[in-house]
Amino acid sequence: MTAHQIAPHIDRLARMIWDYHQMNHTIVRSDCIFVLGSHDTRVADRAVDLFHEGYAPCIIFSGGFGNFTTGTFKKPEAEVFADIALQRGVPAEKIFLENKSTNTGENVQFTKELLAAKGIDFQSFILVQKPYMERRTYATFRKNWPEKEFVVTSPQISYDDYPNNEIPLEKVIHIMVGDLQRIREYPARGFQIYQEIPGPVWDAFEKLVAAGYVSHLMR
Repeated sequence: MTAHQIAPHIDRLARMIWDYHQMNHTIVRSDCIFVLGSHDTRVADRAVDLFHEGYAPCIIFSGGFGNFTTGTFKKPEAEVFADIALQRGVPAEKIFLENKSTNTGENVQFTKELLAAKGIDFQSFILVQKPYMERRTYATFRKNWPEKEFVVTSPQISYDDYPNNEIPLEKVIHIMVGDLQRIREYPARGFQIYQEIPGPVWDAFEKLVAAGYVSHLMR
């Protein structure tokens, strides 16, 4: 489904939330590229592009089986992503794998443990996630590893071009709505730092919930 196939008012609300989820950080050279696994393999391609452009000398792929890959991927997200990197010429010795995490917080915690076990102490990271997961990734990393420097990025794809056969627009909207709810609720649970949500963005959330975009909401 493309943007012009949904009602104009739904499209307008969804675009507002999409824009809010983007951090628009400037990429800087860092010690490592840290890729948070997901169902979108374009995230791996973004990380590989950054590696080949010289932004960092190594890549961490983190992810086991999550909400959208359990029963879909035949092996953990990190391994699927690493295969893409290897196929695109990233040397195996430049890749670290964390393949047990099931959510963003575990991505960070388990990767911290992996690096500590190897005696590695990177100080700066480029975090790579889906476009509509940038803000949650930022808030989670800042909460769980506040002493590190980092920027967040994602595949450089617009709202209009992002949906595909595997991730249709309806699914994207459901996920974005659920992630916005988590940005609001997770700080109180200790999962993320607080992020201000502008009034119009929260109003868009409430209208999309009322329109039935509820499948990714916390229960």
